[in-house]
Amino acid sequence: MSQSLRLKDQPLSERPRERLVARGPDALMPSELIAILLRTGLKGTNVVQVGQLVFQRFGSLNALALASVDELRTIPGVGRDKAVTLMAAFALARRMEQERREESPVLDNPATVVNFMRETTRLMNVESFQTLLLNTRKKLIRSVEVSQGLLDTLLVHPREVFRAAITANAAAIVLVHNHPSGDPTPSEADIKTTRDLIRAGQLLKIEVLDHIIIGHATAERAKDYSSLRELGYFYT
Repeated sequence: MSQSLRLKDQPLSERPRERLVARGPDALMPSELIAILLRTGLKGTNVVQVGQLVFQRFGSLNALALASVDELRTIPGVGRDKAVTLMAAFALARRMEQERREESPVLDNPATVVNFMRETTRLMNVESFQTLLLNTRKKLIRSVEVSQGLLDTLLVHPREVFRAAITANAAAIVLVHNHPSGDPTPSEADIKTTRDLIRAGQLLKIEVLDHIIIGHATAERAKDYSSLRELGYFYT
């Protein structure tokens, strides 16, 4: 495909708006999302190319978010209205992040964690290992799925667990995964993984607060989860 083609002359599957509808926004590059906000290009340069110019000019979304109207207008194809549109989009993103942080739950005990995660794991028929990233007040920053396995097997590497925590500047994490069998009793592999991650967290100065396994309650088992901290595995 030639990049000089007008957007309307390109196949529908390659146009940013159509790709967003078909595959979701995460399938698009930052420059393509910028192009959607800009709506139109200029003579000889389609809007995707203008989006690329915008992103390349500032080098990162953080830098772009701090740009002024005058700075944005120095880019060919970006006038006052388009600059204002970009600034408004980033302002909304900042306000959404502020709302999210204000509404984030405090996850300071196993029951609270399970209440937060139960619906996420309830219908899963494979194991999903997730990390909850917390700030210094034990409020949720965000949750990250680290790995997904087949039935009761799961591969977890400390690098994958702590990468997102480092990026988010998390002070602590809670490990959570489900047992599709319904029995939340930790396996030997669960215990070994927990101890490995505790040691890795100590080196990185990111505390592993707990590892919680979610299953299903039964008549014989009132709780539908196990906390490895409550079971004593954090003290051995």
